[in-house]
Formats: sequence, structure tokens, C-alpha cells
Amino acid sequence: MDKFEVIRKYQNMPEDQYPYFSEPAEAASSPVSYKDRSAGLMVFGIMTILLGCLAGLMIVLMLFALAVSPQATKGQLTFSTIVPAIAVYGVAAVVLIWLGIGSIQARRWARALMLIFSWSWLIMGMIGLAVMVFVLPKTMANLPSNSANGDAAVGVVLVFSFLIMGVMFVVLPAIWTFFYHSRHVKATCEARDPATRWTDACPLPVLAFSLWLLFSVVMMLVAPLTGHTVMPFFGMFLTGLPGILFCLVLAAIWGFAAWSLYKLERRGWWLILIVMWVLMPSAFLTYAQHDVTEMYQLMGYPEAQIEQMQKIGLWSGNRMMWLMALSMAPFMAYLFFIKKYLPGKPQKV
Repeated sequence: MDKFEVIRKYQNMPEDQYPYFSEPAEAASSPVSYKDRSAGLMVFGIMTILLGCLAGLMIVLMLFALAVSPQATKGQLTFSTIVPAIAVYGVAAVVLIWLGIGSIQARRWARALMLIFSWSWLIMGMIGLAVMVFVLPKTMANLPSNSANGDAAVGVVLVFSFLIMGVMFVVLPAIWTFFYHSRHVKATCEARDPATRWTDACPLPVLAFSLWLLFSVVMMLVAPLTGHTVMPFFGMFLTGLPGILFCLVLAAIWGFAAWSLYKLERRGWWLILIVMWVLMPSAFLTYAQHDVTEMYQLMGYPEAQIEQMQKIGLWSGNRMMWLMALSMAPFMAYLFFIKKYLPGKPQKV
């Protein structure tokens, strides 16, 4: 019995309801007739490992920038400000190298996780690129420029920056997504790795959400290490020990919800929904009464950086409130989307 039959047994769901990033429907209809993609899996695996090495290199560059920051940035850069970025790049480096090795070995778990990663990379990249289209021109406009040649140079920098970001965060993830979504890639991995893996026990849309919750757990645990934990809470900012405890409670909630979703238990889904309906009004009320620069001041950011943020204007006034509301809309939509995969009881295979 393959994983689609198991899932349908407990969910009573036709296979054609799976989303595009989950599994190609035609793969199940022709499990034997496929083109071997072992070479492609090796090539993409090597490139994924190189991406992991690049993420590791970013950590080295940030630490180097921190070492020279007293001279180059007048003390604007501190270790606490780069801890979250180091955590993100560190996790990315380990995961990408691990997935690259799995792809080279044509492991079915690696293909599933690469499909989740590439879709996440593409979606987050498009969102990030859209934000940079607004932020980067304002940032460059605040740089000193006393000549027409200087303005032209800024224009050239903007064009090349958008081209590089477009390639890195849209074109490349689109290529990764197209390759790992192929039914031939799926069939190749299943032929070379016929054993049932842990990624087969959960529909990929739910697995993706569960993994993102686990990533949130990591970030919640890293936040107290910065020494400047500040969390919005019903019209005020929690700092110090209350802020740390708040992060730890959220980490525990997201961790439990991630495990429940992976087990296809609806209580995990309801827990996320209830907590989000508490957190959203809390953040909305806080940022309606306080400017986000107040939060950065409490976090100990240098005044020069805060002034630069104010010049950009993205976070000024109550814009943060509306940005959070807009960002929560697709999150909640996806949460309701995956509800149909949850039968309400733990899956037994």
C-alpha cells in the first residue's frame, strides 16, 4: 500500500485534490513508465550543497563585519543584532547540505523536503523582492549624492540589485521547484529508495506547515540569546524576563502544534488558530499605540540604524499594524487550506 492509499484511507480524499506542490497526480497512474533522473538529482544535489556552503559563508562574513564594525560602521553593528541572522543562515547551511546529500542519493524524503524548500524559497523570495522594490530605492535615496553622475550610479546599483535578487529569489527557486515537482524525479526516487520514509506519513502541505512551525520554535529559542527580547503584548512591549518567558511559551506551543499536525491531529490545528486569534489582536493593538522604532530602541539598536529606518518610512506611524494584518492574511488562508487533510484522529499506518 503506497502513501496515497494510506492517506485516502484515513482522509477519504481523492488524489486530485492534492495541491500542485504536493504530488503530481499523474505519477500514481504510471509508476513504472518514467525517465530516470538520477543524473539530475545528483546535479541539483551538488548545487544545493553549494547553496548550503554559501549560507555558511554568510555567517563568516557577518562575523568578519562584526570584527571590523567599530572602525567601519562606528559601532552600529553588535553581536546581539546579528544573532537571529546567524541562526537563520546556520540552519539553512545544515539543512541544505543535508538535503543536497539526500538528493544525490535519490532519497524520497529528500525529494519531498526539497519540494517544500523550493516552494518556500520561491514564495518568500517573491514577497521579499516586492518589499525590496519599495525599501531599496528609499534607502539609496538617503545616501549622499552631490552630482548627476552619483544619481546615475545609484540607478545602476538599483537595476543590478533587482536583477541579482530576481535571479536568486525567483528564477533559481522556480527551477528547483520545476525539477523536484516532476513525476519522473518522484518515480526515480521511489524506485531507488522503495522504503517508506517519515515524509510519507503526512501530506506535503501539512508537512510544510509543520516544518515552518519548527523553524519558528528555533527562532523563539534564539530570541532570548540576543539579550534584547521585546515582544508586543496588548498595547505594550514585554522586555527582560517577561519577554523571555513569552518566547519560551510560544516555542512550546508551536512545537506541540507542529507534532500534532504531523500526526494529522486536528487539536494542533485548533491550537494554532486559537493562539493566532489571540496574538493578532495583541500585536494589532500594540502597534496601533506604539511606533515600531520604540521596539528597536528597547532592543538596544544604535540610534543611527533607527534613524535610517525612520527615513525609509516603512515602519513609521501605524504602518507596521497594517503590514502585519496583510502578512497574516495568506497565513490564515493556508491554515484553513490544510484543514481538509486532518481527519481529527492520529494517523495509524
